Amino acid sequence: MSPTPGDFEELLGRLTLEEKVRILTGQDFWSTHPLPGIGLRSMVLSDGPSGVRGAVWDERDPSLNLPSATALASSWDVGIAHQYGVVSGLEARRKGVDVVLGPTINLHRSPLGGRHFEAFSEDPVLTSELAAAYVSGVQELGVGATPKHYIANDFETERFTADVVVSERALRELYLLAFEKAVTEAKAWLVMSSYNSINGATASENELLETPLNTDWGFDGVVVSDWTAVRSLESAKHSQDLAMPGPVGAWGDALVEAVRSGEIKEDAIDRKVLRIIALGARVGALEGFEKPASVPDVDGVAFARTAAAEGSVLVRNTGELPWDASALSRVAIIGHNAQHARTQGGGSATVIPSSVVSPLDGLRTALPGVDVTYSVGAVVQEGIAELPLESMVNPSTGKHGARVRFLDANGVELFAEDRFSSALVYIGGGAPIGQTSTFEFRTTYTPSESGTILLGFASVGLGRIFVDGTLAREVTAVPEGKDLAEIMLAPPSVSTPVEVTAGQSIDVRVELELEKHEGAFADAMAITVGVEPDRSNPQALIDEAVAAARAAEVAVVVVGTNSKVESEGYDRTTLALPGLQDDLVRAVALVNPRTVVVVNAGSPVLMPWRDEVAAVLVTYFGGQEYGNALADVLLGVVEPGGRLPTTWAREESDVPVIDVTPRNGIVRYDEGIHIGYRAWLRAGTEPAYEFGHGLGYTTWSLSDLAASQSAVSVNVTNTGERSGKHVIQVYAERPETTVDRPVRWLAGFTVVRLDAGESTEATIDLQPHTFQHWDNGWTTEPGTFTLHAGSSVTNLPLSTTIQVD
Repeated sequence: MSPTPGDFEELLGRLTLEEKVRILTGQDFWSTHPLPGIGLRSMVLSDGPSGVRGAVWDERDPSLNLPSATALASSWDVGIAHQYGVVSGLEARRKGVDVVLGPTINLHRSPLGGRHFEAFSEDPVLTSELAAAYVSGVQELGVGATPKHYIANDFETERFTADVVVSERALRELYLLAFEKAVTEAKAWLVMSSYNSINGATASENELLETPLNTDWGFDGVVVSDWTAVRSLESAKHSQDLAMPGPVGAWGDALVEAVRSGEIKEDAIDRKVLRIIALGARVGALEGFEKPASVPDVDGVAFARTAAAEGSVLVRNTGELPWDASALSRVAIIGHNAQHARTQGGGSATVIPSSVVSPLDGLRTALPGVDVTYSVGAVVQEGIAELPLESMVNPSTGKHGARVRFLDANGVELFAEDRFSSALVYIGGGAPIGQTSTFEFRTTYTPSESGTILLGFASVGLGRIFVDGTLAREVTAVPEGKDLAEIMLAPPSVSTPVEVTAGQSIDVRVELELEKHEGAFADAMAITVGVEPDRSNPQALIDEAVAAARAAEVAVVVVGTNSKVESEGYDRTTLALPGLQDDLVRAVALVNPRTVVVVNAGSPVLMPWRDEVAAVLVTYFGGQEYGNALADVLLGVVEPGGRLPTTWAREESDVPVIDVTPRNGIVRYDEGIHIGYRAWLRAGTEPAYEFGHGLGYTTWSLSDLAASQSAVSVNVTNTGERSGKHVIQVYAERPETTVDRPVRWLAGFTVVRLDAGESTEATIDLQPHTFQHWDNGWTTEPGTFTLHAGSSVTNLPLSTTIQVD
């Protein structure tokens, strides 16, 4: 049985007020203070939701890179979500991490949300079921899970200060409902409070931390702040338990004095401390308590491949897929993302994998006897791309990599290290950034092609680029925004043209005068040294791709986004694909009718060419095994297991709820309970692909729908010629009602896997609030409800009615 805060009153009694207050703020960026007197060691917290980075952001300590949350949600499979949590827990234990800062379960209120890829769905029921399974999987390993960001943090613009004005009903039926099961059933050990305000009070100072979280849901874990989100003593009066990062924060000595003066009761401090001690016991950080000794034997890399396929959504197929590998002789692979795939989104969720299988890699491996050609087609990358490790030699060691040094104002070396990447992030760790005046990066770079390259760096501050000892450019890179995540992880790029010869090495040195930051980011910096893309002749790239497609039997065009489009720190400005990718797809489709488009984006994009191609496969950010999983799906080794967790639009102007920009510091959720498919149905506008949509490689029939107030049953038959996966979705309606309701809403779902010709009876449990609405409490309007069953929110062949009292 899990320890509870009430079990540790005796330990609490041994602590001084100063010790109690100290433990309420982190000791550094990623860990808590120890309390040796009671046997509590420091606990390590780590991003992220799609892989566990650990306490350092370093290619020398790589992490398993799992598919994005949108891919996980597209599986519609609580079993996959649970295994995803287990794998994350195993990775945390391998890296010495006690708390995983995930899952991110904010809703897809708008497709322009910058962290859309990091969250699950536009529906609270789908989100809550998957989140609870994820949390359970992580915590089985003795690692804490942290559902985030509580609450209504569904945008990035002005995220530190914006106030969300939202009705109590929408909060309860949508945004809180998404979190509820992770707390009430999965018993999450932590919850992260968000930056934004809700109805006038910032999240860390909001009564929502107490009600419903503690009072209604019985939460007895730790509310940890988002990093730097605790800004005043006021938050200590609320149910905010742990302020991160440290050691400097808003509490500390000021909180000690506030308790001594009587401004804040010591009982409030004690409750927080007891919860942190209980967390220590739960994760094995307290003497007398250990993590579970036995752990499951799970191959994380193999699971990453499975999860990517399970989350791939086949939204269009004219009979083209799956391909028979033995019938192929020449395949054209096209697209910037085909070679340089995005396997994850930007921001704090980023991890560094030991290797990545691109779509090009995966298909070449899966088709050993086939002539597989590659054309870039259209440039997607914006800004500096890191140098390939095999092209760099560290001048200090003579091995692949680079030498970096941190120098004081007199040029004296404070710290130096050998790195194996030219994309470097320092958040936590031992580098003396706060004392550093100049950062120096040096490598010997050998280009693979001759010509003019745009050599440069992406960071903030005054930088100098040296080539073979000669200053090539000196410039100050100025950030566009003020969000620290954007400044750190998506900084501006500067470059200079350099003539290079294939195979002929050049000495590259970049110096950066470090800007001084206050507070938690005083010892943080990021820089990427590399090359900007050549955009001088875009039509030539398209022409080359067209020629390759014309000469091939089939063409795979991988389109997608880049790190400037989807990342923490800023919202998207458009749903359109960046660059000339739409032109590329149309040009290829004109010459090869067997063109398959693969969408490598973490969130919805516009696909104006979707009806002009043979098939469209949405793969999201597929994790490090992305290319292998893609080959598995295209060649029919596995089923494309996904169904859309979010509505995809035909036109941006059709999206009924899209605004993410605060006005006078306020974001108004005036649509109430009508977001996602609910808003689409209310507007009566047809999307490109509806919520729940997804095709497979076999066919299905449903019959004999029967219902009670807690569950429905339906007979399912695989009527096709191969085994497959079907996601049965149940929706509720109340056409005759006195309450403002959605046209229909998701009530439950389940996954069925059957062999060809096989049948089964499936039972789908209904979400407990299915027939309720919020009106100062969960309320039922007596009368007749209709339940529908089918394969998407608009493809519902079966229905029945049920009387609810």
